[in-house]
Formats: sequence, structure tokens, C-alpha cells
Amino acid sequence: DDAEDINSVENAMLEYAAMDRELNHYMKALEETVNQIKREKPENIPDLRHLVNEKFTALESKNTDSDLQKNEKYIYFKDQLKEMRKQCKSYFKKNRFFDEAIEQIDEDIAVTQSQMNFICPITQVEMKRPVRNKVCGHTYEEDAILKIIQTRKQQKKKFRCPKIGCSHADVKESDLVPDEALKRAIDSQNKQ
Repeated sequence: DDAEDINSVENAMLEYAAMDRELNHYMKALEETVNQIKREKPENIPDLRHLVNEKFTALESKNTDSDLQKNEKYIYFKDQLKEMRKQCKSYFKKNRFFDEAIEQIDEDIAVTQSQMNFICPITQVEMKRPVRNKVCGHTYEEDAILKIIQTRKQQKKKFRCPKIGCSHADVKESDLVPDEALKRAIDSQNKQ
């Protein structure tokens, strides 16, 4: 699937290179036509469109596929792709030997994250009655979130979800539901 995506992007870059070449040829044909008219200063103005098209067609007839591969942006793209592949190979070679250590770290992170999920983003204390926001999925201590929502409502202001990075900008009481699973997890953790 990744190879398919890379081929797709590479084809898009080749299409870009072809359009870039075509635009450059058209600009060059236009410039040559203007210079020709300035040099010859004809009495009757010739069909400029025809002259530009003639020059453009002559330039386009010299096109080859190898021209596209010489496009500056295409070369940059290929270099970046090569560098990324090299870095990925290097990364996987180095890390192949650390799989067990990585698995252990992943487990530690999972435990830490689950414990972090017990902490209310408002009170910064372990939750006793967690409620989950149906819109963004974040959890809070019920009393703390309701108090803030009511205060903001009295001020006629919206309340943004306090979880860092969350884009939910208008938390309402109707968005909240008790999070029984999280409550059981917290209770279970505390019994241990």
C-alpha cells in the first residue's frame, strides 16, 4: 500500500514537471515572439497568437521523458524519498534488537496513560465521579465541570474543553454522561 502511495505521489510529481515544462516553453515562445516583433518592427502587426503557437509547438516537439526527470522539484522529491528510505532502514536495523525493551516501554506507557486518565484536567486530582464528554470523548470530575459550565452560562460565555489540544469550544451539560467504566477502573486501581 505504501509503494502504491509513493508511486501515486511520484506520478503527480512527473505531471507537475510536465506542466512546469509546458509553462516554461509557452513563456519562452511568448518572449521570443515579443523580441522578434521588436527587432523586425513590421508595418502590419502579424497574428501574434499564431507566431507564439508556432514557437511553442517547436519547443514542445523537442520534449523527451528524460526532461521531466531533470526537473528541479522532481529531483528534490526523489532525493527526499531516498533519504527517508535510508532513515527508515537505519531505524529498523537499530531497533530490531530492542523489541523486548520497546514492548516493556509500551506497557509502562499504557499503565502511566491509564493512571493519567484518572486525573481530572480541571482539578488535577483523581476523579471520584467521572463524566465523559459525548462530543470529544474527554473525561472530567462531574462536580468540577458542572460548576464551570454553570458559571460560564451565567456570564453568557461558552466553555471550551479544558483538555489541552481539544477543539471542542462549547461544552454543555447535555454533552456529559457518567463514565461507569472509568469509575470501575479507578475503584479497582484504588483497591489494589
